[in-house]
Amino acid sequence: MTEKVRLTVLNSMAGTEFEQALDQQIAWGIRTLDLKNHIYDKSIDELLPDDAQKAARAIAERNLDVTTLSTGIFYGDIEQGEAAFREQFQASLDCIVSIGSIFKPLNVRLLSAKSSKRNTFSNSVAYIQEHHPWLLPLYREAIHRLHDAGFFVVIENEVHSTIFTRPQEIVDFFDVVDCSGKVGFTWDISNLWEEGTFPTLQVYQQLKPLISLIHLKGSKDVVQDGITKRFASSLEDASWNVLELVQAAINDEVSPVICLNPAHGARSASYNHSLDNYYQDILYLRKNVKEIE
Repeated sequence: MTEKVRLTVLNSMAGTEFEQALDQQIAWGIRTLDLKNHIYDKSIDELLPDDAQKAARAIAERNLDVTTLSTGIFYGDIEQGEAAFREQFQASLDCIVSIGSIFKPLNVRLLSAKSSKRNTFSNSVAYIQEHHPWLLPLYREAIHRLHDAGFFVVIENEVHSTIFTRPQEIVDFFDVVDCSGKVGFTWDISNLWEEGTFPTLQVYQQLKPLISLIHLKGSKDVVQDGITKRFASSLEDASWNVLELVQAAINDEVSPVICLNPAHGARSASYNHSLDNYYQDILYLRKNVKEIE
């Protein structure tokens, strides 16, 4: 029998005042946290130990736990070169290793790097191996360091010219990095669509062996005067079959926690990133997917 899947949100979706946001998540029935930003006005990868201790106490007082520390580590332009890229993220990585033991998360998130020359190549792994051979060892180094500190690493596909824009290059990346058992893929379904890959069961099957977490948000394409424009939307109104893919992931037990994200695209009267919009997405999933808590 498939176990219940826990639902969470990026913490700042529930509010920018940290402890009020914790209480809002409890009101939504959420018991596990994904910590990203607005933690006493800081992002998770710039948090000082005293603030981390304060946040951890607030979490423990409410009997919550932490599933993921969602860092922004490695979301930078690889074309700046190895030295500048390392310098950009070294302090953040040191911070997470330092405060991770305070929060005791299951996962630490890294992001897919990006390239300002993305439109010049079709497979990022082949391009990286030829022009930036330092990048994949750098990911491997970070994965080992975080694993040695006690965390499973998840790498999420971001948007805007990243090295994860097509399923095959994601598969190739994890194959070359070769850290099985220490790292998995966070599939942000709409992010990959925004980079050009529409969400289908075929795409899911290709990525399934890698997936450790699913990130969900709406978004729909609307044709206006012959031009297709993307709007932020509820999950129910999304252009792709949300329930089909969520159910497949649950049946295959690839994502014990599903995290909601704010939708990308132009705002509309029906969706404007309000607390009510987020709660409606939570209710929609709980109503239609019996395995979701």
